[in-house]
Amino acid sequence: MLKSARTANKAPKDPEGRMPLVEHLRELRNRLVKALLAIVPLMVVALFFAKDIGEFITAPLPLCETKEEAEALGHKCPELTQVGLTSPFTTYVKVALLTALVGAAPVWLYQVWAFLAPGLHRHEKKYAVWTVVFGTPLFLAGAFLARWLLPQAIPILLSFSMDSAQPLVSVDDMIDISVKLVLAFGLAFQLPLVLVLLNVSGVLSGARMIGWWRGMVLGITVFSALVTPTDPLSMLVLAVPIVTLYFGAVGFALLNDRRRAARDPDAHLADDEASELDLTPEPVNAAPRVPEQQDGARRDGMDDAT
Repeated sequence: MLKSARTANKAPKDPEGRMPLVEHLRELRNRLVKALLAIVPLMVVALFFAKDIGEFITAPLPLCETKEEAEALGHKCPELTQVGLTSPFTTYVKVALLTALVGAAPVWLYQVWAFLAPGLHRHEKKYAVWTVVFGTPLFLAGAFLARWLLPQAIPILLSFSMDSAQPLVSVDDMIDISVKLVLAFGLAFQLPLVLVLLNVSGVLSGARMIGWWRGMVLGITVFSALVTPTDPLSMLVLAVPIVTLYFGAVGFALLNDRRRAARDPDAHLADDEASELDLTPEPVNAAPRVPEQQDGARRDGMDDAT
């Protein structure tokens, strides 16, 4: 009885997802609580493995354990350090928090989707689903490439050290550069997906995209030089795949525009441009008679026309 009474008092949901501001805030609060319920327990578990995870993150730093390794680095052997009394503890918590955020990503991403989905149209929901389907492997590919690049880039960066200097690298620096590089590569790999979505939604045509290729190649190169470590290898490793994905998105857009034009011959027209009208007259057939006047006789002085 209590459950049925609550159901009867509950207001019906708006089919378009509209609700008062208070309801939006309550919905946001519930979504945040559910996300935290997934993040906090994972963070507690990650605290027990924070040292092992930290060792994995700092593994790309080439520490000289043998004479051959020291000669390979030109005797510029870096030392991994933690400065200050509180630095080990803050690093410990940071590693656990990052691990929990990554591990609970399916939960809090779903909560974000569940909060936004009621306000989206059907076609917008479809685009959002395809964004997740294709965006996730693209991000993982970029993150994997960043992880592979880091051990290759660190010796190049260390080669710029002065002969009389001893390189000291803090654990926080390694964590920060690893996270930034993974995010930069993962987000950069989303560029072709954004272009494809703009083309599918009719905002950007393939012809316009191919016309931008010089500026896009230059912009991708500059972006790669800014977000990667200061060496040509890192820039090329990021720039070449993104340029390749860009031209792949252009090819998809051109094919999609051709398919759209085959379906709709007026798709190339601007919004203020009129399409051609067929003004050929067509014969007009006589109107059918009503059942009461099938014989053509008048009823009360009226025929089927009057």
